[in-house]
Amino acid sequence: MANQVQYIFDNENLNRSAPQKFRQEDLKHDEMIVNIGPQHPSTHGVLRLEVVTSGEQIVEVVPHLGYLHRCFEKHAENLPYNQTLPFTDRMDYLAAMNNEHSFAMGVERMLGIDKDIPKRVEYIRVVVAELNRLASHFVALGSYGMDIGAVTAFFWMMRDREHILRLLEWVSGARMLYNYIWVGGLFYDLPVGFEERCLEFVQYLKPKLKELENVVIDNAIFVNRTANVGVLPIDLAINYGITGPMLRGSGLKYDLRKVDAYSVYPEIDFEIPIGKGQMGQLGDCWDRTWVRVQECYESIRIIEQSLEKLTKEHKRDRDFDPRAMVPKKIRPKAQDLYVRAENPKGETGFYFRADGRSDIPFRCKARGASFVNLSIINELAKGGQIADLIAVIGSIDIVLGEVDR
Repeated sequence: MANQVQYIFDNENLNRSAPQKFRQEDLKHDEMIVNIGPQHPSTHGVLRLEVVTSGEQIVEVVPHLGYLHRCFEKHAENLPYNQTLPFTDRMDYLAAMNNEHSFAMGVERMLGIDKDIPKRVEYIRVVVAELNRLASHFVALGSYGMDIGAVTAFFWMMRDREHILRLLEWVSGARMLYNYIWVGGLFYDLPVGFEERCLEFVQYLKPKLKELENVVIDNAIFVNRTANVGVLPIDLAINYGITGPMLRGSGLKYDLRKVDAYSVYPEIDFEIPIGKGQMGQLGDCWDRTWVRVQECYESIRIIEQSLEKLTKEHKRDRDFDPRAMVPKKIRPKAQDLYVRAENPKGETGFYFRADGRSDIPFRCKARGASFVNLSIINELAKGGQIADLIAVIGSIDIVLGEVDR
C-alpha cells in the first residue's frame, strides 16, 4: 500500500505515466506545479489537471486525459451498426438516450429510411431524450452546487433525478444504459399508463425548479462564487468549437434542435435560453448554470407537448409495432456521413464511412461535446484563483466517458 501511495503522488512516476508539459527548471522562482486530480472529487472522475500557480493565482492549466478508455470508435469499427448502439450509452452515460438518438438517426439517413419513421416513434424518442436531458442537467446542477459548497442542491437534484431514472427504467428495463432507441424504431412501445405518470412528474417538477432557483441559483454566496468567474467571450467560444449550454451561456442562440430541425422538434414550440450577464459578465459560470436551469423548463414544455401528441394524434394502438421499420440487415451504400444532435452538453456527432459491402462501418468517429468543451479550460481559468478552478470545471459539465471515449 505504501508503494502504491508513493506512486500516485511521486512527480517522477507521474511523468512516466502521463508526461508533464512543464518542467520544474522552466518555472519562475515563485511558480510551482500542482496536480489536481484524478483523485480530487471536483474533477468529476478521472481527469488530471496540471496547474502552474503563482501563489494562489493560476498561470496555466493543462488537462491530461487517458484514464478511462471506452474505446468506442474501435468497438464501432468491429461490430454491426445495431450492435454498436449499446456502446453509445457508455460515452456520455448520463445522457444515453440522446446518444442513441443521434447514432440511430445517422444510420437511418445512410439507409434512406429516416423519413419513414412513424410519428409515434419520433415523439417517444423526443420524450425519452428530453427526460434524459433533465436527468443530465440535474447531475450537472447538483454536483456543481456540491463542488462549491451548496450541498442541499445535490440532494434535491438527486431526489428528482431518481424519478426520471425510474420512468426510463419502466420504459426500457435498464436504469442508466438503455439500448432503447433502435435503428428504425424502438425496443418497445411505452408501457400502459406511462404518459399519465410522466405528465404527473413534470407538473410536480416545475415548482421544484423554481425552489432551486430561489434557494441556490440566486443565493448571494452562489452568485459570489460564480459571477465574473470563468468568463467565456462569444468569439472565443466559436473559435474553440464550443457548443451546448456553454455556448448559449455566452449569448448565442444556437441549438441543433432548432438549427438542424431533426426528428419532430420543428413541430414543437420551445425557446432557446441564452446568458444575459444578469449577475456579472456575459458568459461567466453563473450564466452557464442559469442557462441549464432554464433549459430544464424548456424540456418540460417539450415533454408536455409530445405527451399531448401521443395521447391525442398518435394514440396507442394494439397493432402498432415500434420495430416495424427496424431493418433485418443494415448494409448502407458506400458513402461518408456526419450526423449530429443536441446532447445536454452540446453537439454530439458521429461520422460514418460505409464501404457498401459490409454491415460494419469501415470507419466510425465520435465527436464528444465534453471533449471539445474541456479544451477551453485554460482560457477560462488562467489569471484566476485556485478555488475558482473548481467552479470553472463544474460549469463546463464534463463526463469523462465522452472525453476519453
